[in-house]
Amino acid sequence: MEHGVPAITWAALALMIVAAKLGGEVASRLRQPPVLGELLAGVLLGNLPAGWLGALGGTNDVVIAFAAELGVMLLLFQVGLESSVGEMVKVAPRAGLVAVLGVIFPSVLGIGASRLVLPDASSSAHLFIGATLCATSVGITASVLKDLGALGSPEARVVLGAAVIDDVLGLVVLSIVSAVATTGAVDPAAVGRITLVAVAFVVGALVIGLGVTRGVYRFAAVLRAPQVLGAVSIALCLMLGSASALAGLAPIVGAYAAGLLLDDVSVRPFGAGGLKKIEDFVSPIVAVFAPIFFVRTGMSVELAGLGVESLLLTVLLVVSALAGKIVCGLGVRGKDIDRLTVGIGMVPRGEVGLIFAGVAAELVQPDGKPLLSRGVHAALVATVFITTLAAPPALAWRIRARNKHETAGGGYA
Repeated sequence: MEHGVPAITWAALALMIVAAKLGGEVASRLRQPPVLGELLAGVLLGNLPAGWLGALGGTNDVVIAFAAELGVMLLLFQVGLESSVGEMVKVAPRAGLVAVLGVIFPSVLGIGASRLVLPDASSSAHLFIGATLCATSVGITASVLKDLGALGSPEARVVLGAAVIDDVLGLVVLSIVSAVATTGAVDPAAVGRITLVAVAFVVGALVIGLGVTRGVYRFAAVLRAPQVLGAVSIALCLMLGSASALAGLAPIVGAYAAGLLLDDVSVRPFGAGGLKKIEDFVSPIVAVFAPIFFVRTGMSVELAGLGVESLLLTVLLVVSALAGKIVCGLGVRGKDIDRLTVGIGMVPRGEVGLIFAGVAAELVQPDGKPLLSRGVHAALVATVFITTLAAPPALAWRIRARNKHETAGGGYA
């Protein structure tokens, strides 16, 4: 006799966590982002013969779905924590146009590719496919730049600043296309309303939150409960996620805004009391739950359902994703910055692109049909995987070539 959550669900969660860590370890040893290994682990689990993993709960299990959603919420919270509003404002004059073009170009090219290969798909599906290509993973690019000793270069500052701004714009776009997909109509008035709500929510959360959080943390600092600062931080993440959902936006928008709130400026006054950085509290939890999301996303990819249409769409989306981001480097102002380095640095989609693909897999149109077919979803996941895999070596090649050219006495190409 079972009580509460079925035993089989606990077993499935355990298997997914172990598989994610093994996949991440293999990817790390191959000098690839761990998220790619976690995704591949999910693909392997989801495509094992006889559908035995389905007996362990599968991707539709409510508890597994909740664990995955919690993981992506906390992941976006962590991304926000690692961002800086002050730095975003500082680099906005140079990085702002790059970020805007990095959203527009890939999205337009992706929509075009979708319409070409899927002429019978809904407008909502085309919009979501295009929107998925606008994502940029700041973490992967930062890791490559750090390994090459180029983190302090002008190009690095522009790329990292643009990637952070790109995250904000991307989440706004995600909220818009999600709303359009669920209503089934592209209403300019509704799109405008959602855009205003999204911008107002993020700005309002920052303005109001920066004033409120100091009082909250001042109170939390006097409590004797262990790790109270981390608990309060996660509670704030979930509260803003809830507020975001009530406002008609994706909950991850609120989670990201919560992370932006709790940067070093807001917690510095409490550091003297021996409290650690918020990232130190959040990271271990993210390390457990976020991989569940990526494994679950991989499990939803059905390799047996891939056909010529899916493969063609993948090729066109990869080309669109690469070209759209590389071209956005033209938006850099100034003669002292290598535009191609900036463009390549914006290419990797990483965990952010997978979040878009994961959200798309859950959306249902007004007629009850999934927004994207299994084949189209697989093409999106493959596009994220390929661009994330290709960007680090391409960026390393460009930086080394540029450094060699400068050493020889040349200028920027």
